[in-house]
Amino acid sequence: MIDVHVHFRDGSQSAKETILHGMQIGALCGIRAFFDMPNCDPPLIDGHAIKERIELGQKYADRISKQIGHPLFYGVYGGVTAEPMQLEHIVQAYRTHAPGMVALKMFAGHSTGNMGLVDPADQRNVFDNLALSGYEGVLAVHCEKETLLHPELWDPMRPWTHSISRGSEAELVSVTEQVEHVLSSGFKGTLHICHISTQGALEVVRQAKQSGVEITCGATAHHALLDCSAAGQNWNLLKMNPPLRSHTDRDAIFQGLLDGDIDWIESDHAPHTIPDKIAGASGIPGFAGTLLLIKALRDHHIDDKRLVALCQKRAATVFHIDIQPEHVVSDKEITELLPLIRASYPWDPFEFIR
Repeated sequence: MIDVHVHFRDGSQSAKETILHGMQIGALCGIRAFFDMPNCDPPLIDGHAIKERIELGQKYADRISKQIGHPLFYGVYGGVTAEPMQLEHIVQAYRTHAPGMVALKMFAGHSTGNMGLVDPADQRNVFDNLALSGYEGVLAVHCEKETLLHPELWDPMRPWTHSISRGSEAELVSVTEQVEHVLSSGFKGTLHICHISTQGALEVVRQAKQSGVEITCGATAHHALLDCSAAGQNWNLLKMNPPLRSHTDRDAIFQGLLDGDIDWIESDHAPHTIPDKIAGASGIPGFAGTLLLIKALRDHHIDDKRLVALCQKRAATVFHIDIQPEHVVSDKEITELLPLIRASYPWDPFEFIR
């Protein structure tokens, strides 16, 4: 299995999660490849930081591999900024450090880590520069339109208001804009929409695929299994970006996984400490959710071939990563593993799903 979207923190953020611990728990779940996001400390926006992170991660991967008898792969995304020189250098870093550097990442809206490129002109600049450089890899994008976010509507005493403050229109508009940037810039790579969470955005991706755009999208367990009505049950423990959506959006995401409109499952594993969550931090532990989602898909009679594609094969093809064998954790293994995985983090966002 491949998880293309994790936040392993480490360094100054080790109280939240570490590369070693994250891979140990993920490996128990049957995950053999982890792609780590760049909004860590220091941020992965230059070749030096990327090289150091890859070396550290692969050292831990090799250590765990000896313990479990299976090879593990650790890769990172390089973060993009609006600076043409940085974009030139990050593309060169990709060419130097691939396959350890798996792709580029853009935050088309602020989230954890303050790496957001909120101006559409800056976003278009990224696509133009990547097209000019001849970059043909993956550009993964967190899609939330900044001008459609309303942080003033969030009330920590009413946790469900986070879903109101970051409404579904923000994702829909941002995904639409990224597709337009691909078409107008001549970008030759693959646009990946991270953690797609709304029915409208999924329809935009579906139409773009039909028109020949090289585009993929991934979905998380929390957006496929939970909806915004759950937010009030756990204070701010179910706060993440993008937020939990309506039951209609949730059902559309789950159906998209079954139908093949969504390319793969990604955990968006992003732990925080309990004090951080009480203070309003966005992000949740994601590995237990991935296991529960796999089980739920089997309960809905997903084809085995489709499940392998969701958990491994499609991502391996798009990112040009060869992970063998092709194996998805069984329901029996999930039942045995869940208590341990749930207990490995300060809280379990999926505690009411059995």
